[in-house]
This record gives sequence, structure tokens and C-alpha cells, in this order.
Amino acid sequence: MPGVVVVVLMGLESCGTAWRPGGDPSNVAVGSLSEGFPIGLLLPDTRTPRYEKFDRPYIVRQVAALCPKCEVVYGNAGGDPQRQSRQLASMLSAGVKVLILDAVDPKGVSDWVALAKNQGARVVAYDRLAGGPVDAYTSFDNIQAGRMQGRSLLDAIRIGGDLRRGEIVMVNGSPADQHAGDLKKGAHQVLDGQVTIGREYDAPGWSPARAGEAVHGAFTALGPDRVIGVYAASDAMAGGIATILRNAGATPGTPLTGRGAELEALRRILLGAQTMTVYLPIRSVARSAARIAVDLGVGRTVSGTTTLSNGTVASIPATMIAPVVVDRGTIKDTVVKDGYWTATEICAPPHLRTACLAAGLTQRAGG
Repeated sequence: MPGVVVVVLMGLESCGTAWRPGGDPSNVAVGSLSEGFPIGLLLPDTRTPRYEKFDRPYIVRQVAALCPKCEVVYGNAGGDPQRQSRQLASMLSAGVKVLILDAVDPKGVSDWVALAKNQGARVVAYDRLAGGPVDAYTSFDNIQAGRMQGRSLLDAIRIGGDLRRGEIVMVNGSPADQHAGDLKKGAHQVLDGQVTIGREYDAPGWSPARAGEAVHGAFTALGPDRVIGVYAASDAMAGGIATILRNAGATPGTPLTGRGAELEALRRILLGAQTMTVYLPIRSVARSAARIAVDLGVGRTVSGTTTLSNGTVASIPATMIAPVVVDRGTIKDTVVKDGYWTATEICAPPHLRTACLAAGLTQRAGG
């Protein structure tokens, strides 16, 4: 496996470089498989374990499999867009010609993408569609994920009776995040006209505390007996909301959605405090990013499952990976089967013993 260089940069803070259309075509090789070439990997955050535990190792391993002599040059922005800009600038200065970029600020990074392109680099937008002249994009279909959340919420509410017997509360993600907008769009495609949306909020920064406060306000305004379900865009927000539901005297098992297949969310699902989550098969999207990066590096033409526009490029080849619904009955055959979490990790707390046994995640002693 190639070495991994962790890049922590200081220096350049901004860039006014404009992209010059008609520059270096994307199907011109900047490296070769026989000699290898550096691939820059820029991930956005260390506050969630996802990027270090899953995205980074999956991408590194897949690059090694496709191009054994290639090297992955790594930087994690820790949630700081300026730090990510410095990391990107350092990689370009070091001669990196292929970048996998999960932008902290997708719109704000446009100038840096333009700088990379002007220097002959190839840019793969990863997870979030960065602005600027990117060559390709790979991510999850978040509109589809929003539809999955909406359908699961309707199905759970329908079990309890008429969909119009009360109202739902919607708590969307950060209005500054394109993922939140896609999830919101997909959820509304399913929910509108089917249920009454009593209150709807956006949670800046995907904050669990803000999400909990919003639902508390909705319960105060509507009354807990009127709330028949809660749409939460993420698992972290669902955690804050679940606490509010419990303390506000909501009906036990009030339907509650999530997204991310986080460990605590899976445990809430087993205990009935959360209805479902959406699992994002990170291994698949990471492998897709590595393949695209290698292809761009050696001058192969890249295609995708669709094309998208980011306002700079009208038709970006995009490979979109389908998300997966996870509920109490499918944890074993989804996140556990895929190696995302082990049954031992999920079922570590003793109070989950009975629920894990019922879900087929553990066996009865002596069984």
C-alpha cells in the first residue's frame, strides 16, 4: 500500500484566481500506472468519526488496488474552510495533479478549484458538489434518501391509524448545506399532501440542540397529543429530538427518522426510540472516488450514472450511490453485513441485550 502523507498547512488564506475555460482537457494524462502519481485527498471534518474511520481508509485501499505506485497525500480540514484552502494550496505547490475534494464550504471553494484547474490538476468532487470547474462528482443520492425518510415516516404513522389524525414536525438540516436541501426536497416529495406538517424548521449546523429546541417549541404550540411523527434529517439531530420526545410526554414509539447509521441511532432503533435511519454505503462511494481519480490521472474519459451542474460546469459526470433504509429488522443485513458496525459494537451496552437478541444480533447464552 502506498504511504499516506498527512498535510497540515499554514499560509495562503484566499485566492482570486479565475478559471480560464478551454484549459487542459480532462482526458489528458497527468500520470501513469507504471510510475504512479500523487492523489490529494481533502476531507472536511474530524468532529465525526466517519471520515477517519471509513472514508480515508477505504479510499487509500482502493487507490492502492488500482494504482500500486500511487501515493495518497492527505489533509483533513477539521471543519475549517480556510484550513482546507491552505491544504489544497500546499498540495498544488507540491505538484499534486489529481484531487479528491470533500469541501467544507462547497461554494466558497470555487476559486481554489479554478486555481487547481489552471495548474492542470483534475478535481473529483466527493460527497458534496463543490463549486468551480470540477471534472467529476461522486456522492450519495440525497434526494432519494429524503424520499426514503418520508416513506418510512408515513409507513410508521399509518400503523397507528389515519395519517390525518394529527400533525408532524419537520426538522431539516443546515440551510447552508446542499445535502440538507436535497434531503428536504426528497422528503417533501413524499410527505406533501399525505400528512399535515404542523411545524417545520431548519437546524443551522445540523445542531442536535437546536433540533431539540425546535421540537420542544412545536410540542408546546401543538400539544404532544397532536404530534404523530417527527422528521429529523440526521441521526445526530434525532438524538436530541428523542430526548425531547421522552421528556415532553410524547407517546412512546412516536415515529422518528434519521440519516447516517450512527451507532447511537442504531441503538435507539433497537429500543424503539427511533424508527429508522438511512445508511450511506461509504465503501461504495469511496471506491468510486478512487476509481475516478485514477482514471482522470491516466487520461481515461470518465462517465457517471447521471450528469449535474454546479453553476460553473453545465454537465458534470456524476456517479450517485443509492442509500439504504435501516430499521430494527434490517440492521443485521445492512450495516453489520457490510462491516460498517459489528454486532458487538452495537450491542455492547448491557441494557440492549434483549433487543439485540430479538433482532438476531446476538445469541442466547448456550444457544
